[in-house]
Amino acid sequence: MSEFLTKEDRRTCYCAEVSEDMIGKNICVMGWVQRRRDLGSLVFIDLRDRTGIVQLAFGDTTDPEVFEKALSCRAEYVICAHGIVVKRGGAVNTNLKTGAIEIDVKSMKILSAAQTPPIEVNDNRKVKDETALKYRYLDLRRPELQRNIKMRHEIAKIAREYYYENGFYEIETPMMIKPTPEGARDYLVPSRIHKGHFYALPQSPQIYKQLLMVAGFDRYIQIARCFRDEDLRADRQPEFTQIDLEMSFATQEDIMEMNEGFIKRVFKEVLGVEVETPMQKLTYAESMSRYGTDKPDTRYGLEIRDLTDVVKNVDFIVFKSAIENGGSVRCILAENSADVLTRKEIDKLTEHAKGIGAKGLAYIRWTEDMPNCSFAKFLKEGELDAIMSAVSMKKGDVMLICADKDKVTLPTLGALRQIVAKKLDIIPKDKFNFLWITEFPFFEWNDETNHWDAMHHPFTMPLEECLPYLETDPGKVRAKCYDMVLNGTELLSGSIRITDWQLQEKMFAALGLTQEEIDRKFGFLVDAYKYGGPPHGGSGMGLDRLAMVMCGADSLRDVVAFPKVQNASELMSGCPALPDGEQVLKDLGIAVIETEE
Repeated sequence: MSEFLTKEDRRTCYCAEVSEDMIGKNICVMGWVQRRRDLGSLVFIDLRDRTGIVQLAFGDTTDPEVFEKALSCRAEYVICAHGIVVKRGGAVNTNLKTGAIEIDVKSMKILSAAQTPPIEVNDNRKVKDETALKYRYLDLRRPELQRNIKMRHEIAKIAREYYYENGFYEIETPMMIKPTPEGARDYLVPSRIHKGHFYALPQSPQIYKQLLMVAGFDRYIQIARCFRDEDLRADRQPEFTQIDLEMSFATQEDIMEMNEGFIKRVFKEVLGVEVETPMQKLTYAESMSRYGTDKPDTRYGLEIRDLTDVVKNVDFIVFKSAIENGGSVRCILAENSADVLTRKEIDKLTEHAKGIGAKGLAYIRWTEDMPNCSFAKFLKEGELDAIMSAVSMKKGDVMLICADKDKVTLPTLGALRQIVAKKLDIIPKDKFNFLWITEFPFFEWNDETNHWDAMHHPFTMPLEECLPYLETDPGKVRAKCYDMVLNGTELLSGSIRITDWQLQEKMFAALGLTQEEIDRKFGFLVDAYKYGGPPHGGSGMGLDRLAMVMCGADSLRDVVAFPKVQNASELMSGCPALPDGEQVLKDLGIAVIETEE
């Protein structure tokens, strides 16, 4: 039978706050039983709350009724204990903050008895992820997840403080909005009153924060919830949180500097790490050419090298056809890797390259006196030496070569670069490499729809020198947009916005929208700019991703309290689910049609 708290049962401190300074004081603590040790005449309970653990002691001087209660406690019982802080009678536990003291318990209440939990509440648990997520409320009691969620809270707190200090207003934007194309599928909310019509959950507050600038609020900030119906991965959830901001009368450099200031502060206050600013900058073209991705991890080398000029006369059809078709021959050189990148491992890398879209992978592996080259029979005398010399290859190195169009070679080698770095264990731990990626292409060609799409969103300002290409050569148009990247993770994306309504309509037209579609989807935004829109820009920084990297976690699940799994379901509550009763669907004017999978 559970006991109840009274006005005398007032917690005086958290478990890990109990210290040697409190010796002799009478205190009250509350929490969960981590474990109980029965030594006959002595009983010890490790009591746990969100701050850590303190030891409760029960012995010869303990009231017999209280002693019996202690004996009855099991893992995850919730208890309230009153007692006196004393020095430990036994050895000091140097692994605990409270390891030099214990609480000599005088009275205790069992507030809630617990059944044997289906998962162990400790960081060494050995249970399938599915089980842990089903009992997420238990898994969240683990010290690691408690620390992660606390750090996430601290990041959000510092964000608010920093941006408030810099003149930003926190303004909420609607959660139910008009569906607008922003790059991913919308989550839709049916309207009961307007049958057949739908609200959309915001992919971001993009349009509303721009309208706030038109409204004259100048600097906006919001810890914003966003929703995107897209396939999940380790650093993506269908609902996520971003530190969203917008600034009027600001240049790209102003916005970068503002965000750098926040990063510098949050890393210093949370991790004690000094971040160097200004951060390194790379254009999109430079990043793709050197790393094969627009979010490179620069903590290690393995940069992509261009071999096209070196091999242009080599009589190897793979190289020759790639160059003749406007492509290139590129490589990465893995130094001192021949012992790790065996022929078997290279075969695995080749299969991975084919899975990305490459036709194959050529290689040179130098282990013995003579290097082993997969295309040696096609080479004339001196050509192998010229290829190796071009990248300063030496004994013990492995060169991986890809030949195709750049849109194939660069992403392929970029992906292999990451895999090889992990295999060679050359990625430094506890190192944070930030950089900005700038001048993204404005458009990207969509082979399925056979027209140009906006790479970021259609409200981004093109570079002035690219405006003549809008109608003649959209592929050459570069945008005033910028991403902040940390250790291979995109933390932030932002841009300077279009504020000229005629240019905005022109951009919509370049994306294939008719005037009727522009008016229907974005008419209210275009109209707003007709009444004096200040130049402005902004960004959205992924709070979950930032917390993930700062915590050293492998997945967003480790920093989100109640995450979804890969099929966008939540195992604990069982959502998504059908609504109760058919009347609900009738009221919404919706019919559910069952189809075969």
